[in-house]
Amino acid sequence: MSSTRLPPFDPRTVPVVATGASEGLLPAPAHRLTPEGLRSQFQVPPAWAPELVRERRFADREPADAAVLLPLVQREHLSLLLTQRTAHLSTHSGQIAFPGGKVDPEDADAVAAALREAHEEIGLSADHIEVVGTLPEYITGTAFHITPVVALVRPGFELRPNPHEVDDVFEVPLPFLMDPRHHRRHAFAFEGAVREWYSMPWHDGRQERFIWGATAGMLRNLYRFLSA
Repeated sequence: MSSTRLPPFDPRTVPVVATGASEGLLPAPAHRLTPEGLRSQFQVPPAWAPELVRERRFADREPADAAVLLPLVQREHLSLLLTQRTAHLSTHSGQIAFPGGKVDPEDADAVAAALREAHEEIGLSADHIEVVGTLPEYITGTAFHITPVVALVRPGFELRPNPHEVDDVFEVPLPFLMDPRHHRRHAFAFEGAVREWYSMPWHDGRQERFIWGATAGMLRNLYRFLSA
C-alpha cells in the first residue's frame, strides 16, 4: 500500500472542531472509576462499540501486533500512569504514551507483551499489577495493531524508566480523563483527506501534558466503555 508520511506539525495548533461539552456528553459514572467498578464492568461487559478503531494510514510499513498497558494506580482516586517518549525514537517520538510495544514471538499473548513492555520501559513489576481486561484493538496510522490492556496497580512500586525510550513518567487522575469536557476533537486537512484525532491536555501544576493521537483515542474508547 502506498501512503505519504505526514509533514512535521504541532498538534497543539490544529483547530478544535468539537468538545465533549459541545457534544452534550456526560462524565463516566463515578462508581465505575473505582477498582470495584472497573472489575465489575469487565467481568460483565455492557453492549457497546468503540468510537475509534482505525486511524488513516500515513506510513509505509508492514502491520505489526502491539500491546499497551493502561496502568491505573490505586490512590484516593485512580490515576493513570503515562510516559513521555524520548525525542529520538523512530515512531511517535516525544509523545505521551502508554507503556507498551510490539508483541514478540515469545510472548504468550497481548497481555504478556504489555506486562513485559511495562517492566522493560519503566520498571513496573507485574507483582504490583492486576489485569482486569482488554479493550478492542486500535489500529494506528503507522500500522500498529494495538491491544489496550487495562490493569490496576497496587501502590508501593518503584519505577526505573529506560532512558533510551522514556523521558518522563507521570500520573493523571482517571476522573479527569473520563470527563468528556476535557476531550477535544481536532481536524487537519492533508492531501485531500481530513485527519481527525482527540486531545486531552492535562496541566500538572508545572507544565501542560498534551495527551493526543492514539493515546487519546484509546482513552476515548475507555470512556465509551465505562459510560455504556
